[in-house]
Amino acid sequence: MSTLVDAEIVNAIVLAAVLEGDLGWHRKITKFRILRPVLVTAAIVPLFLAQVTTHGGGLAVELAGVAAGLAGGLIALALMRVYRRGPSGRPATAAGWGYAALWTAVIGARALFSYGALHWFRPQLGQWMAAHAVSVGAITDGLIFMAVAMVLARTIGLAVRSRHLPAPAPAPSGSTRELQGDPR
Repeated sequence: MSTLVDAEIVNAIVLAAVLEGDLGWHRKITKFRILRPVLVTAAIVPLFLAQVTTHGGGLAVELAGVAAGLAGGLIALALMRVYRRGPSGRPATAAGWGYAALWTAVIGARALFSYGALHWFRPQLGQWMAAHAVSVGAITDGLIFMAVAMVLARTIGLAVRSRHLPAPAPAPSGSTRELQGDPR
C-alpha cells in the first residue's frame, strides 16, 4: 500500500472507533471500553510503522506527533463529562458535538496534510525534508504517533477520571432494596 493509503486507513479506524465508543450520553465506562482503544492502537502500530527514526529531524517530527497527540487527547478528555449514572452509581460519560467536531477536525487535518503532501505542496515539503534530513517514513510515523497518542491520552485520562469520581450516594433509608432485603 502507499503511504497515503496507510495514513488514511489509520485516520478512518481512529475516527470510527472513537466516535462509536464515545459519542452520546450515558455511555458506560467498562473494562472493554477502556481496553478497546488500547487494543486497536496495539494493532495499528506494528501494521503501519516500518522503522521508527531514532535521530535527527525525523525523530523531532515523530516526537512532535506524540506531543500534538497528547495535547489533542487532553483537549478531547476536557470535552467529555465523566459522572456517576443513576441509582447504580456506575461511571459513565457524555460527549456531544464539540467532542465529535474536535476529533473530526484533527483527523480531517491529518488526512488533508497527507493528501496535500502528495498533490498540493509536494515540492516544498520535499525541500523542507531534504534540508532537515526527514524521511517520508518519519512523517508517516509522526502522523501515526499523533493518532495513537491522542487515543491513548483520552483513554488513560478517562480511566483515571472514572476511578477518581466521588463514591455513589448511599440509598435513602427505607429504600426499595432495604425493604426487599437486598444487601447491595
